[in-house]
Amino acid sequence: MNNKIKVAVIGATGSVGSSVMSVCRSHKDKIEVRGLAAYHNSKKFKDLIDEFKPELFFNYQEHGLQGLYNLAEDEQVDNIIFASSGTEAIPALQRAAKLNKNISLANKESIVVAGEWVMPLITRKDQLRPLDSEHNAIWQCLHGEDLNLNIIKSIYLTASGGPFRKFSSKELESVTPEMALKHPVWDMGAKITIDSATLVNKGIELIEAMYLFKLKPEQVNALISPGSFVHGLIEFTDGSVKMLAAEPDMRLPAENCIFWPERFFPANDFKAPNFLNKNIIFEEPDLNKFPAMKLARYAMKNKGVYPALLVGADEAAVTRFLNHEIKFNDIALIIEEVFAKCSLSDPKSLDEALNILDWAREFASKLQVN
Repeated sequence: MNNKIKVAVIGATGSVGSSVMSVCRSHKDKIEVRGLAAYHNSKKFKDLIDEFKPELFFNYQEHGLQGLYNLAEDEQVDNIIFASSGTEAIPALQRAAKLNKNISLANKESIVVAGEWVMPLITRKDQLRPLDSEHNAIWQCLHGEDLNLNIIKSIYLTASGGPFRKFSSKELESVTPEMALKHPVWDMGAKITIDSATLVNKGIELIEAMYLFKLKPEQVNALISPGSFVHGLIEFTDGSVKMLAAEPDMRLPAENCIFWPERFFPANDFKAPNFLNKNIIFEEPDLNKFPAMKLARYAMKNKGVYPALLVGADEAAVTRFLNHEIKFNDIALIIEEVFAKCSLSDPKSLDEALNILDWAREFASKLQVN
C-alpha cells in the first residue's frame, strides 16, 4: 500500500520550487511527486520530469490555465504547492481551495492582489500552509494558541535589510542592478532580489500576512534582523514574545508545509544552527531611505486599488531598473506616482483587481522619471 504524500508543484523550476523539489528528492520514501508545472518547457523542467516521473506535467505556455486546473482537480494529490510568482495561478488556487485541498503557498501576489477572493475559500484549519519563511514562522508560532481570545498585539516579519542596509541616501543614488542582485543571505530570482533590496518585498509580505492571519494593519510590522536567523515573532497582549529561528534555508518551511504536523530530519547537507556566539539584532526599517515599504504600508492600510497597484507598478519598475532604464531610487518614485495618478474604482471582483494590476504595470512601464 502506497502511504506516500502525493504532491503537485506549480512553479517547480523557480527558486522556491527548487527548494521544494530538493525536499521531495531527500524524502522519496515519503513523498510522491504526482504532478509538476512550470511556465515553459525548459531543460530544467524536462530534467525534473525525467527524475521524478510524475503522472501529470504541464507548462503554462503550452497548456495554459487548464494544465494548472488539472493539477488542482486531481483526486490523488494530497498537497498542491504554489511556488510560482505572478498571478496566472490564482484561478487554480481558488479551484484547489474549493475542492478542500491542502495548499502550500509561496505565491505572494495571489494573496496581496486576490486575498479577498481567495481567503474566504479556505474553510478548515491548516488547509492553507504558508511556505514563505517569514509567514511559515508566524504560522508555526500561532499553533497551540487560542486566537479567539484576541491575544495578538503584533506580529513581526523579519528582513535581512538587503545589501544596502548601511548605505546612506546619497549612496543609494548610485546603486546598479549588479550591486542590487547580490543579496547577503538568500539566493533568489532577480525580481525578488531587487524587491528585497528596496524592501518593497517586505512591504508586500506585510499585506500578505494581514490577509493570511486575519489581522489589522496596525498589528503587522517588520523588523530588520541581519543574518535572517529569526524569521518571525509574535508579541502577545500579556507582553510575552514567541519567535521561530533557523538557519535561512527554504527547504525547512517547504518540509514543514508538506509534512505538517510531523517533523523529519532535513537533508544531510543542511546547515545545523549554531547558537554559540549568535548575535541577534533587531532594527527598525528606515522608511526614509527605503520609501517603497512606506508605500506598501499605505496600500495595506487603505486596501482598495492600492495592493494591486503596488504589485503591478513594482513589477514594471523593477524590470526597467534591471534593464538600466531607471535608477534604483526611481522604483519607489514610480510606485508613488502610480498611486497618485490612478482614478480606477476599488475592485469588486478578481477580474477587476487583475485589470487594476495590468493598468499599473502598463502605466509604470511608460512613466517618465527625471
